[in-house]
Amino acid sequence: MAPTGKMTSKTFPAKKGNKTNHKHFKQDFKKKRKWLPENKTFEGGICEGQGFAFKRKEKARHEYNRLLRKEKRRINTDSKIQYKDEYPEHLRHLYLAEAEKLKQEAWSNRLNRSKLRVRDQEQVQERSESEAAAAAEHSEAAGTDTTVIGGSEPSTTDVKDSDQTASPDKESLPLSNRMKKKMQRKSSYQKTREEYENVIEKQKKKKEEYLKNKQQKEEAIQRYKQKKMETFQILSKKTKKGQPNLNLQMEYLLKKIQGNE
Repeated sequence: MAPTGKMTSKTFPAKKGNKTNHKHFKQDFKKKRKWLPENKTFEGGICEGQGFAFKRKEKARHEYNRLLRKEKRRINTDSKIQYKDEYPEHLRHLYLAEAEKLKQEAWSNRLNRSKLRVRDQEQVQERSESEAAAAAEHSEAAGTDTTVIGGSEPSTTDVKDSDQTASPDKESLPLSNRMKKKMQRKSSYQKTREEYENVIEKQKKKKEEYLKNKQQKEEAIQRYKQKKMETFQILSKKTKKGQPNLNLQMEYLLKKIQGNE
């Protein structure tokens, strides 16, 4: 129903298309707020035009790259600073002399070890040559002299050979514990070779056990199938009239009971 009373206010709010009262329209108009559910705490998804997850990912990536750049700068500055021995001025000559002395001792020890190694090799070579020459002379003497006197004195060559074999043993120095450990120590190739052989052997044993178990399983399945087939043939036999043969069934049950006992 239309209002019956008189209207007191003669001014009306301007509509959207009315340009005459534009100021009045701006005062009365309120911006529409976007509705958000109560349980929504983030800005929104990409489908809604906000993409909060994408913004968070970009922020995390930016922070990570910043830390990487910082670490790279620190490593570069540390690598530029080289280690230097800083000695006091009044003791510098003593430290340098001690370092030079240690260096010379290490070098002399290395030379002595190499000389000993070369000398041992030469002694072994001379010994083998002397043994070969003595064997050749002995064979020649055995070919020329057919008769040998029982109480003959030892020859001069044998005495010389015995002296030569005895002298290197006296002159040869004993190996140090360090050299013995070095000789006994295995190389990386030998260690890897042993590990490889152990792994191959384990795999071989594992394969043999698997094949053995597989064969036993197949044999057991075959025996079970054969036994099942025999029982089926016994129980499926019938008489001439088509009735089941109860005699065979009773015999089968009797054998089964006796076998269980």
